[in-house]
Amino acid sequence: PAVTSPCKILKCNSEFWAATSGSHHLGAEEAPEFCTALRAYAHCTRRTARTCRGDLAYHSAVHGIDDLMVQHNCSKDGPTSQPRLRTLPPGDSQERSDSPEICHYEKSFHKNSAAPNYTHCGLFGDPHLRTFTDTFQTCKVQGAWPLIDNNYLNVQVTNTPVLPGSAATATSKLTIIFKSFQECVDQKVYQAEMDELPAAFADGSKNGGDKHGANSLKITEKVSGQHIEIQAKYIGTTIVVRQVGRYLTFAVRMPEEVVNAVEDRDSQGLYLCLRGCPLNQQIDFQTIRSAQATEGRARRKGPSLLAPPEAFTYETATAKCREKLPVEDLYFQSCVFDLLTTGDVNFMLAAYYAFEDVKMLHSNKDKLHLYERTRDLAPGNTAPSGTFPALWVVLLSLSQCWLYLL
Repeated sequence: PAVTSPCKILKCNSEFWAATSGSHHLGAEEAPEFCTALRAYAHCTRRTARTCRGDLAYHSAVHGIDDLMVQHNCSKDGPTSQPRLRTLPPGDSQERSDSPEICHYEKSFHKNSAAPNYTHCGLFGDPHLRTFTDTFQTCKVQGAWPLIDNNYLNVQVTNTPVLPGSAATATSKLTIIFKSFQECVDQKVYQAEMDELPAAFADGSKNGGDKHGANSLKITEKVSGQHIEIQAKYIGTTIVVRQVGRYLTFAVRMPEEVVNAVEDRDSQGLYLCLRGCPLNQQIDFQTIRSAQATEGRARRKGPSLLAPPEAFTYETATAKCREKLPVEDLYFQSCVFDLLTTGDVNFMLAAYYAFEDVKMLHSNKDKLHLYERTRDLAPGNTAPSGTFPALWVVLLSLSQCWLYLL
């Protein structure tokens, strides 16, 4: 079962936004009420600080409070009682007219300008990462890792072991922070966990807040509890989050200009979607094969505590993956690898939906399929469909090892 986080930052966020809804449009005489809410917000974050040290949403909230204190000339000393909940005029919060042009990324380009270049990043399965440069990797990355961190949004994932003591991990928690942007959107936090895929932001809203361009950020529930889509038109970005089985998948379509909008370029190597997983976190398939062989010997001597719930052979795994992924590309191979590693058929569905998201989000239809571990190749160099991939050879060796040992 998923462990409930003791960090209460989302509760702090919700209380603050509920108390100050619509306060952007207050007159100067009502500024003290906003400052009171800010102090209450700061007090709430201090109470939960000890349990939120590694939480991206918490650190973003703390910085945001400091900025708002300065902007509104608020004193850190003073009353902290929550002001009354504001009632907004009908249609003023969730339903709005079309956003201003500045809040629509594509409309902000001049007619004679070149169309923006879009890129794609995805994370699914055990986990497998496709970066903005179409590099495909299988990584360990257990614990919390930043997927994206630029001037407009932060995305952080938490990966946990699929089985106790297993090296196989999958995404169990996802946090997305959309930063406040001009007259378009307020800061918004979206958080999903195992068995909890909300169709709203942490404050209960489904759009960008109370600014005039609020509808340039919207959440749409495609399948209840299984599939949500977030459109951030003000930065030309689409995000798809799914729950498949017990775990989460992530996919994004984002303009290159937004991808590269990073102030601290020295830290870009930390962002998985931009630079990929660190070398020491990338899975060495030779090591995996050796581990599987060791497990096979252990099974001959007696039952294994780490045995997956359903044992797939190489033949049954390939047959199962071929049901949903007829092209034997890296998505197909990832499916086979995950079934052999975890025994969980939901990982086959995760690979299938990850490729469906690629078809929807990737701007270059010639690069949908990848056939090699592209980190070993020059940028943009992918093998034709007839290639016999290196990973395929490893999996074949793995199957032969299993057959011999069993």
